[in-house]
Amino acid sequence: MSVHLKQEEFRLRQEKRKIALKRAKELKARITDYLENKDQIKNGFEVQEQYNRAKQTLLNFFNADNEQWENWHWQMANRIKDVKVISQLIDLSPAEKEAIEKVGRQYRWAVSPYYMALAMVSGSGGPVWLQAIPCIEEVKDRYGVEDPMGEEYTSPVEGVTRRYPDRLIINVTNQCAMYCRHCQRRRNIGEIDVHKSRKVLEGALQYIRENKEIRDVLITGGDALLLSDRQIEWLLTELDNIPHVEIKRLGTRTPVTMPQRITPELCKILENHPPIYINTQFNHPLEVTPEAKKACDMLVKAGVVLGNQAVLLKNINNQPDVMKRLNQSLLTIRVRPYYIFHAKAVKGTRHFITGVDDGIAIMEQLRGYTSGLAVPTYIINAPNGYGKTPVLPQYIIENKNDQVTLRTWEKRIIPYNISGKH
Repeated sequence: MSVHLKQEEFRLRQEKRKIALKRAKELKARITDYLENKDQIKNGFEVQEQYNRAKQTLLNFFNADNEQWENWHWQMANRIKDVKVISQLIDLSPAEKEAIEKVGRQYRWAVSPYYMALAMVSGSGGPVWLQAIPCIEEVKDRYGVEDPMGEEYTSPVEGVTRRYPDRLIINVTNQCAMYCRHCQRRRNIGEIDVHKSRKVLEGALQYIRENKEIRDVLITGGDALLLSDRQIEWLLTELDNIPHVEIKRLGTRTPVTMPQRITPELCKILENHPPIYINTQFNHPLEVTPEAKKACDMLVKAGVVLGNQAVLLKNINNQPDVMKRLNQSLLTIRVRPYYIFHAKAVKGTRHFITGVDDGIAIMEQLRGYTSGLAVPTYIINAPNGYGKTPVLPQYIIENKNDQVTLRTWEKRIIPYNISGKH
């Protein structure tokens, strides 16, 4: 190669490097604001000192030890459901006490000690507190409906909800470790915890056997993992014995609200019934704790595939940086962000509902700004049981023959010939 060609090649490399450095500088500038805000959006790993203090307060109150704390049966037996208990754990104003008591007369509530410790760290009115503790807005709601998804109209047999051609839900219990204030099925909570009877579950299984197009079964509630180990094993075995059922899914919030439920015994059962997918519901980075990580690690080791279905909630996670921090934190504990659900207009929960613009703004600040693994699908559930509808920012400006005009994640308008012709 001649000296002239070598010099020209060197010049071109230098020019390309200059362009690359300029581009890198642009990209770095796009994340500066988030990096500045990130330190103010704590995840559960970053508040361990405060959490441990709150945990000790609860242990002292219940006169319990750490061994009891780690037992999920103890957690369930000691769910907090009385404002007098909360008043001894954290200072409440008279108005706050009155609101909790008033809501409690209309809507049931209960919080596991574990999640109560996180709520105490969050503080009254904080993002974890709002999910767990009743507020007066619940009884002011005059427009919400009890069953916005029409589940009672999409139940071909008792215990089954069917909204899609090849999959369905078995609703196995109304019990939860915590009754989330934004719950879409609060109409089912009632006054006592009730698992579905064996007769109802056998009827649901028979329906699946008779409908060979059903290849995917979601076991949910309430919380599917609040069934006993024996009941879970029986149900999974029955589903394994139906040839056309390819996968089982479990809907549970226990990794978030009571990670102590994830025991070696439970994981052994799950390991024996692959493939199993678990979708859980982390809604704020504070919920991503070392205890949640331990539970998720055990599930992953058992061969379970983990996904997260966050709910978009006003004053909890309807800011792009909060959702970004949540999704990035989830990936570190091997939970894949799967959906962001727009909150449904369930009676007593409308104070949580945001505008769709909030969801779109979040998606705009995820796509391109973070790993695609951290970008879930934003979903609005169509009313009356007509299913999930994805909602996306508009990225195709024009589509004409082989020529499309794209808007990139940086809002650059770029023509693109899909045939590759020029």
